[in-house]
Amino acid sequence: MVIKTITSLIFLLLFIALAAGARTKLKWSLEASDYADGICKLMVETQGYSCEEHKVTTKDGYILSIQRIPTGRSGGKTKGAKPPVLLQHGLMSNAITWLSNSPDESLGFILADNGFDVWLANVRGTNYSSGHTSLSPDDPEYWNWSWDERVAYDLPALFQYVYDQTGEKLHYVGHSLGTLMAFGAFSRKEVLNMVRSAALLSPIAYMGQMPSPLARAAADAFIAEDLYWLGLKEFAPGGGAASKLVDEVCSKIDCTNLESVITGPNCCMNSSKANLDHQQPTATKNMIHLAQMIRQGTIAMFDYGNEDDNNKHYGQPNPPEYNMTSIPNDLPLFLSYGGKDLLSDVKDVQTLIDTLSDHDPDKLVLLYRDDYAHLDFVYGVNAKQVVYNPLMAFFHLN
Repeated sequence: MVIKTITSLIFLLLFIALAAGARTKLKWSLEASDYADGICKLMVETQGYSCEEHKVTTKDGYILSIQRIPTGRSGGKTKGAKPPVLLQHGLMSNAITWLSNSPDESLGFILADNGFDVWLANVRGTNYSSGHTSLSPDDPEYWNWSWDERVAYDLPALFQYVYDQTGEKLHYVGHSLGTLMAFGAFSRKEVLNMVRSAALLSPIAYMGQMPSPLARAAADAFIAEDLYWLGLKEFAPGGGAASKLVDEVCSKIDCTNLESVITGPNCCMNSSKANLDHQQPTATKNMIHLAQMIRQGTIAMFDYGNEDDNNKHYGQPNPPEYNMTSIPNDLPLFLSYGGKDLLSDVKDVQTLIDTLSDHDPDKLVLLYRDDYAHLDFVYGVNAKQVVYNPLMAFFHLN
């Protein structure tokens, strides 16, 4: 039981680190007052940028928060049309991912300063997107989703809203789980009529070769299945048993070291910056779904664990797979991955690249950084030079 609890903790830390919000130390809760102001007021306007707060309602009733940075620090002086770009954060994080460094180092600000119309998404379950037309986060049914629903409902609603507001097709940037959402949507022909190109940082698709033996053992022993069927639908790092367990273990172990153990040794994050922690709740069902991917090595919809329930939900005994080969060969894709990344592992990324072997070579750009780990792609102080400048050049070509 002790071993199972420890490995479950490691799995918890694994996916908290997967979120782009993990920084130089781990913080497990935010006060309600931290969310009293929107992201515009908290993170954008303080840096001298104009910003708009918007709301988007999905077809299944979730009310999502989305922020717009329509111009850079030069105001409206950038010449020509401003192509819209939608930025999608990772697991247990929010749009602050793209704003946490200085304006010269944060992708959200850099894009705005370089003539893009920037839209920052916050998916269901996060503190800025906790609304619903009929449910409360206190209702267990509110948490009855995994990333399948983010693919089927969140991304289409966000794309449609930005498309309607701008009248133009979108560029897309995803990090970590934000890439998995895109792969799922593209493979099922969602949003393709509204996407211009996609840049996918630390791409997560296949997870079966994740190298950390601790992570694999944790996925095998993960107790969230038991928690889910017992009715604990919300997986919140800042509350309940998870918080007590983490507090207890982190009082005996230096949790700052676990960040490198789990995400890989991030080379280029500025440790002198203020620690900005934005760990967000997610659904326990979502965590189970990700554990299934590690155990099974496939990209499939949520497995309900038996043929009867799968037949009830899908009309077949096994969950349908997301077929990466069905992504259109002419969709412009920019994939950037790191040699030190233990979550978006090089072998798993190569499996993804192999499935895209028929992709138009003029429409597929691969950018490999041997020294980069998982968080360098969103927090690296040199990311503008080594990742974002090539990313923007790719956008300008498409």
